[in-house]
Amino acid sequence: MNKRKYFLILIIFIFFSNPLFGDRILIKAKVKNEIVTNIDIEKEINYLVFLNPKLKELNAIRLNRLAKDSLINEIIKKKELERFFDFKKENKLIDIIENNLIKNKKIKNKSEFKGILESNNLKYETIREKLKVEAYWNQLIYDKYSKNLKIDKNELKEKILNNLKNKKKRFEYNLSEILYTSKNNESHNSILTKINQNLEKIGFENTANIFSLSNSSKNGGLIGWINELQLSSKVKNEINKLKIGQVSKPIKIQNGYLLIKINDKKEFKENINIEDQLTKLINKEKNRQLNTFSNIFYKRLKKNIEINEY
Repeated sequence: MNKRKYFLILIIFIFFSNPLFGDRILIKAKVKNEIVTNIDIEKEINYLVFLNPKLKELNAIRLNRLAKDSLINEIIKKKELERFFDFKKENKLIDIIENNLIKNKKIKNKSEFKGILESNNLKYETIREKLKVEAYWNQLIYDKYSKNLKIDKNELKEKILNNLKNKKKRFEYNLSEILYTSKNNESHNSILTKINQNLEKIGFENTANIFSLSNSSKNGGLIGWINELQLSSKVKNEINKLKIGQVSKPIKIQNGYLLIKINDKKEFKENINIEDQLTKLINKEKNRQLNTFSNIFYKRLKKNIEINEY
């Protein structure tokens, strides 16, 4: 960083930290040349609680940590995305993500959505900017790694056909997930102990927010309703042992471990369209692989960027 930028940041820090200016604005982190203040963290907390209201149950220290990490994550991604996308332009992808958010939150329309945001001290324009980061990141990951996807359609179709054999009743499950992996030199048993302790103290949704590497983490790990034909045999075998509200044992998958919670269950009585089920299963497998590539790419970016926390 050149001396001029360093001096400017120092002046801002002194100015905002002076109690003579009323509410103190404190620098809590610096990602390269961009700062994160306590005000930014407060706003991020409002956003995260909007996505997962159960986060209100967390103590202030954990909630602040979660919000700071979320902002650092967003800044790192946006700095990379600005090399490829123009954030001043609108994009239909953002509209799709916004509509999905409105639908998942069971909000009637865009007008009601804006009203709810305002009541939560959130600006619609700020949320649109966050959705842009999400949309462009997904697009970037797809552009970079779609050629690396390995999808065996015949194998997936065979799995569906095998699931259909000799079974009169089929079920749909409303599921939540925690995707995790061992970090650095930490053993699997060590991180699993931490997760289990958090599950007991703060519940599944909040634990997913803190530990899960999946895109579903900000929504408390919620996947939603899924037909059993879309589940791998490993996951289905574990789910069959569970009652509603219970959490599975760790399920080893290619990119880590899964904990699955059954939120609800119902019998699936519709006629099975194999091609439709195959399309859904292919998309699910693509998303799984892209999520793995996303985590790997993000870790590489984070490793090569200067981050200071205060």
